[in-house]
Amino acid sequence: MPRTFPCPRCGEPSQWENNPFRPFCSERCKLIDLGAWANDEYRLPTQDAPQAENSEE
Repeated sequence: MPRTFPCPRCGEPSQWENNPFRPFCSERCKLIDLGAWANDEYRLPTQDAPQAENSEE
């Protein structure tokens, strides 16, 4: 029996082997995730990101 893991997009069981859309369960989840990256929905913090000023100092 092939090992399964949750799809990172929808959480449904997905297989790694013989799955052209891995790590996603389907082409739909893969395209939704790609669209989220293209729309800047995912952001990574950086060292040079502006910090919020603390007005209580």
